[in-house]
Amino acid sequence: LSMQHSSTNINNMSASASADTSNTSEHLLPVTTEESILLNLYAQVKQFEREAAVAKAVAAKAKLDAANEEFQREKDQQGLSESAGNRDDAYDNKDATNANPKKKRTTRKRERDETMYHRSSDEGSSSEELTDTDDEDKQTFRRNEDKIAQLRKKRDLALQRQEDEQAPIKAEEELRQQVLEGNQDVVDVGGPSLKKKRFNNDLLGKPETSLISKMNYSSTPPHDFSKSLSMSKVTGKQLFPETNVVTPGEMAWAPPDDAASPEDGCLELELTDFNGARAASGQGNNTVAIKFTAPAESKRFSINIAEPNHENYYSVLFHFNPRQFERGGQVVINDKKAGMWGQGINVPTSQMPLMFGEVSCTLVIQINGEGFDVFMNGQHCARLEHRTPLPDQVKSLVLQLPSTDDYSNRENWSVHKIWWGHKASMANKDLGHIAGVNSHNAVHEKKLFVSGLPKIYHQPEIDLRRAELERAFRKYGGQQGVTVICPANSTFAFVEVETERSADLALREMGTKYKLNRARRSRHEALMEQRTAAEAKASGIEKETSEWD
Repeated sequence: LSMQHSSTNINNMSASASADTSNTSEHLLPVTTEESILLNLYAQVKQFEREAAVAKAVAAKAKLDAANEEFQREKDQQGLSESAGNRDDAYDNKDATNANPKKKRTTRKRERDETMYHRSSDEGSSSEELTDTDDEDKQTFRRNEDKIAQLRKKRDLALQRQEDEQAPIKAEEELRQQVLEGNQDVVDVGGPSLKKKRFNNDLLGKPETSLISKMNYSSTPPHDFSKSLSMSKVTGKQLFPETNVVTPGEMAWAPPDDAASPEDGCLELELTDFNGARAASGQGNNTVAIKFTAPAESKRFSINIAEPNHENYYSVLFHFNPRQFERGGQVVINDKKAGMWGQGINVPTSQMPLMFGEVSCTLVIQINGEGFDVFMNGQHCARLEHRTPLPDQVKSLVLQLPSTDDYSNRENWSVHKIWWGHKASMANKDLGHIAGVNSHNAVHEKKLFVSGLPKIYHQPEIDLRRAELERAFRKYGGQQGVTVICPANSTFAFVEVETERSADLALREMGTKYKLNRARRSRHEALMEQRTAAEAKASGIEKETSEWD
């Protein structure tokens, strides 16, 4: 009865489950087209993944097989190389092996073992193939010996050829040492005269082949220009000395020993027939060349180019001043207006050819539409852009070689020759690396530079000096007064007045009480003023003029 009851329950449960399933299937919605596409895509992706896994496994197995084969080949090749090396060692050390029978037996045993190893590793090899391999190793050894012998022969030939090439150089060096030790009939670099020496070329074994023996005939004398500069009488004229004939007793110009001022015994020459308009277009006289010598102990020397109405060089168009011992050596290039030096261009002497301690140097100054281009021994070193308009009519300029500096210190150098005339421009198109190109320089219209004041350190001293200068220049500042700048730890100050006319009046009236000059406008100030003027012009506001009413 219990078993019948349990079976009845099971049948009832299965019937209820089938009923539930039929009820659930009745409630499910049919699959849409999009869902069927996604299901198919999912099945396809799964198939691709299975295929990719199979391909990856096959590739990994192939890679392992290839690595195994490569390893076996390297192992076999290494065994062959060791066998050949052992045979070569046995061949090279034959006498040593004969002297040591035990070592010989050991070598033979090792070779026999290696042979047996290769026989076991190569199942398809035979005894005849091993014999052929030994013969090939012997032939390879002989070929290597032949190559080594050829290389040694080539090395010996190269060494011999190098010795043959060095022989003339060594002979010339010995000849040079003999000439220097003899110290007879050598070129006199202290003056313009030259003495030629004939060298004995027989010491070299080949006559007329020594470069040293021809050096004195091809070098340029210290008192003359190089032929490559083309300083001829056709395109210009020699200003100093007045004649081209240089006698042994003639001396170059040098500042007098007793000179007390720049004009005392200075050399002044007239640069005739100069036209600024023609020089700007590359025509007419535009080039002055100076051949000079500056001793190694010389501290400085200078050159000035000015207009005829320079008022004792109170105004200078171009100033060139090398200073050997100042700030590590520098060349100062500047101008002067109404006794006030402009903003100089300082070029380190390390960036220029050697000038001090040389036998002679050539300085070339070319005047063009942009400015004064400076060339030292053919190298373009600097440019001083025009700060004063050049005369547009034919007139003469003045070239001055001062005897001393502004503090009566004698300048030490000698001038051999000066040429003035026309020469094509020596400057290249690329001037980005030339000092002074595209530089800004202008005098400030309303700002004055007060120098020579006592040095101040603390803020009360600065306030006291500012109040003193404001009271002294008050009438030149208009309703707003003047603006005074007093830097700390300085001996100068800046005073900005109302107009340019006020600045001129202050220079005339206060020049006896203070050391005054016009201040130089910085590049930042110039750019700011240009920007302000452009904005004022765009807005229709007239900029304040600095001209006289």
